[in-house]
Amino acid sequence: MTTHDQDTVHDDPATSPGLDPSLPGNDPYGASVDDDTEGARVFTVSGGDWNDLVDEATALHEERIVVNMGPQHPSTHGVLRLILELDGETVTEARAGIGYLHTGIEKNMEFRTWTQGVTFCTRMDYLTPMFQETAYCLSIEKLLGITDRIPERASVIRVMMMELTRVNSHLVALGTGGMEMGATTVMTVGFRERERILRVFEAITGLRMNNAYVRPGGVAQDVPHGAVAMIRGVVGELRTGLGELEALLNENPLLKGRTVGVGYLDLTGCIALGVTGPVLRSTGLPHDLRKSAPYCGYETYDFEVVTRTGCDAYDRLRIRIDEMYESLKIVEQCLDRLQRTEGQPVMVEDKKIAWPAQLAIGGDGQGNSLDHIREIMGTSMEALIHHFKLVTEGFRVPPGQAYAAVESAKGELGCHTVSDGGTRPYRAHFRDPSFNNLQATAAMCEGSQVADVIVAVASIDPVMGGVDR
Repeated sequence: MTTHDQDTVHDDPATSPGLDPSLPGNDPYGASVDDDTEGARVFTVSGGDWNDLVDEATALHEERIVVNMGPQHPSTHGVLRLILELDGETVTEARAGIGYLHTGIEKNMEFRTWTQGVTFCTRMDYLTPMFQETAYCLSIEKLLGITDRIPERASVIRVMMMELTRVNSHLVALGTGGMEMGATTVMTVGFRERERILRVFEAITGLRMNNAYVRPGGVAQDVPHGAVAMIRGVVGELRTGLGELEALLNENPLLKGRTVGVGYLDLTGCIALGVTGPVLRSTGLPHDLRKSAPYCGYETYDFEVVTRTGCDAYDRLRIRIDEMYESLKIVEQCLDRLQRTEGQPVMVEDKKIAWPAQLAIGGDGQGNSLDHIREIMGTSMEALIHHFKLVTEGFRVPPGQAYAAVESAKGELGCHTVSDGGTRPYRAHFRDPSFNNLQATAAMCEGSQVADVIVAVASIDPVMGGVDR
């Protein structure tokens, strides 16, 4: 039976005539029928010394509360479920529950051609589509042995699109992180600036997100006429917008109060957990694949790897802001190279691999241009058959396996592809930085306050599409 530890109470309705507190259901302070479990102890606060009561409850170690934060919580960056064990306001244990956005992307890629796989991996981390596409295509190009034959212009376009994607991702990280702390203006400014980048993506690829623009051998097509001038204007506007964000954030005492010393994870913790990206660079280690293992010609660009030494949420925020300025520097260098390589191809020359990349649309703005149709249909029957086979069946990739990694906005994004010599991947597996970095949640949150959990998770910047895949 349940025992009721109760001090003497005067003028209590439970002791009034006609209501016998000893009878079941008559004690207004007692356990409900549902709570009346065998061996449970109910503490009734009805006078006496509160401290004595707290001490007794603490001695029994029964003040543990387990709270589910998510998976539909507005501050957990999507469908992340955090299982928090609380002692009052202090988090004593934190665990991440994932899998609520599992889409089977990697498995689906085994049933599509190598080129069609791009349309799947672009949807994983939906804030960094260009990084997934590039990592996937780089690994295929390694298997094909054509890494050195990718046209310079295609690599320049890839770098430019990746750096714009980095700014895009960081703006969302700052905007959503700010909103979670109550800074609505940071959200509106961040998304306003991101909109400029999405307009560039739409002008070049035809889509704002899920672009499927980078393809094995190059890119889907060249940047349109006038794109270079448009992007130069956007870079200037972004610099102004970033200045606004800096004025709002950098020395804001409220922001510093919420982020300095919060979500602490030092270099030893990062290395043990395989954490990369801004979280790792906030410990002072200048690890960036663009410098340590260059790809797409990054060794020829002038930029700095931003590091700080605070190991906390504030330093990660400052690193992301500074990284956006470095990315804009790289974009400007790309624009100069695009002007210099005007008219050069953007797809590898090998016709057994290259999808049509220099397409033109018809005069009505729809379909293929008459010139293109005339070329396919009129040149030779073999050209038409080849085009048909390449698009429907796809090219064959020699048996083997390859791993290619790029420095995503969130850390090392790697793609491991395995080929059995067919027209489809035998296996495609991604090392998504959000997945690895999310392991740090417990290390960052345990021992802190509940409010600090929100800040710590925001500083990791996980995207659940990439975590669950």
